[in-house]
Amino acid sequence: MLTVNAYAAASADARLEPVTITRRDLGPHDVLIAIAYAGVCHSDIHTVREDWGPVTHPLVVGHEIVGIVAEVGSAVTKHAVGDRVGVGCLVNSCRTCENCLAGEEQYCVNGATGTYGSVDADGTITQGGYSTHVVVTEDFVLRVPESLDYAAVAPLLCAGITTYSPLRHWNAGPGTKVAVVGLGGLGHMAVKLAHAMGAEVTVLSRSLSKQPDAAALGADHYFATEDPQTFAQLANSFDLIVNTVSAPLDLDAYLALLRLDGTMVNVGAPPQALPIHVFTLFGNRRSFAGSSIGGIRETQEMLDFCAEHGIVPDTELIDASYLNEAWDRVLASDVRYRFVVDAATFA
Repeated sequence: MLTVNAYAAASADARLEPVTITRRDLGPHDVLIAIAYAGVCHSDIHTVREDWGPVTHPLVVGHEIVGIVAEVGSAVTKHAVGDRVGVGCLVNSCRTCENCLAGEEQYCVNGATGTYGSVDADGTITQGGYSTHVVVTEDFVLRVPESLDYAAVAPLLCAGITTYSPLRHWNAGPGTKVAVVGLGGLGHMAVKLAHAMGAEVTVLSRSLSKQPDAAALGADHYFATEDPQTFAQLANSFDLIVNTVSAPLDLDAYLALLRLDGTMVNVGAPPQALPIHVFTLFGNRRSFAGSSIGGIRETQEMLDFCAEHGIVPDTELIDASYLNEAWDRVLASDVRYRFVVDAATFA
């Protein structure tokens, strides 16, 4: 067992504190990664605070991980010592169910193993990337293209794939009109990716304060949802709406913005239920859908797409000692647009 430095929360209402944790010995197909950078995701906070249900504390979170392969198991063939790699939200799945065999491990029928807070194969609770090292089975380790900015790339492993997957699935591209609701960590990636795919991109944000940012990110249009005229003006406009907001919305109002056969996809995850009037769906044969992250194949596809188009998140690099303040700022929507921790400062 390898003992490593990390930051953990001892309870749902505790601040993050330095700790040591153990990583399992390498099995034949395992990879030891020396973590270089770890992204800070709002999901980390939701999980620790038990907004989505109880978890086992103390817990080390972080599922946006990039680093260097430090050691490999005896049967590893996909990665070698010195490779630049990444780990996202998944570290295992059953690999035998219909969804896993289709390359959609995130929808594993038997329950995929999350990077943190999940029960691992040995019965322990997985611990995430707010640490110096992690051990992951080779099939869930991704290749990080050399052209991507090493200090900025980590949030692609969650924010990137969470928005890439629905854009690809619902065929965003030339001739399609895509609206992105919310311009935060997820939303700013949705804008960059949809723009690179060739879609006409509109940002729907509460106020006009982020309009210059949206234009710089690649948005063609921007509207403030606090203006009631916005919903009248944009009725029946979009092929796809990607909702990145983890807070209650008037879904009927947004669904009315869809064209014939349009789809609104939720990737934000508010803890409360969101009501819909079914008659809103009847109009224009609209659909309301949800989308999780992507599988390993699609996540690698996303990384390669980002390398091809020069896409990385807009980030603010911090030391581990600043994590609690960073969490406070995430909750206050005071980050443009993703924090990344220098993992050397966990030591």
